[in-house]
Amino acid sequence: MSVPRGLALLLLTLVIGACQDPRARLPNRANFEAAVADYLAQRGHLCLGLYEWPITVGDADRAHPPGEMRRMVALESLGLVSGQDVPPRRAGGAAAGPITAREYRLTALGRRYYLHAPEVVSTAFRHVTHEADLCAATLSLDRLIGWERPMRLHGRTVTSVLFTYRAMPAPWMQTDTATRAFPTVTRALRNAGRLQVRIGMHLTPSGWVADELSAS
Repeated sequence: MSVPRGLALLLLTLVIGACQDPRARLPNRANFEAAVADYLAQRGHLCLGLYEWPITVGDADRAHPPGEMRRMVALESLGLVSGQDVPPRRAGGAAAGPITAREYRLTALGRRYYLHAPEVVSTAFRHVTHEADLCAATLSLDRLIGWERPMRLHGRTVTSVLFTYRAMPAPWMQTDTATRAFPTVTRALRNAGRLQVRIGMHLTPSGWVADELSAS
């Protein structure tokens, strides 16, 4: 027996509505803890800001920040990348002279830590989303400290939550070589359980969601 299309849509709407627990929309500790845990499960990575590979660095390469060569040497010694000497390139792709640059590519080990999870980098003027990054640690929720009273803003209900995190570093990030080469990640690891992080959230029909998960 066939079901009329209009009736089928009505039944689907009723089923979806029944699956949405109104208690999930309440601004309480349990719901915000679940929302932060979900956010960290998707975006809770400490990464190195190395988005696109291969990476070529050298004395005359101005496209990379100071210290890039030292970071690549560290990653090569840890087995995450392999490097080979290459001639620097002019804008048209032709070789520019003697070998003064080195090209680095991810190894099989490095590809295990090259996570294809969108990463949003925000400045005062724009938001840039990178599709992948080389990551050194994974974060999870330690403690929810509190939240702002929800308010209406731009047509939706918003708040911000404050929490601390736990960190699980990759084995190679626990070496002296990595801690020296990546001081920002090292500080974040040492501050686990102490550093307070604030993120924005908004209310959806199914509950609270971190703003960043809707921005990408």
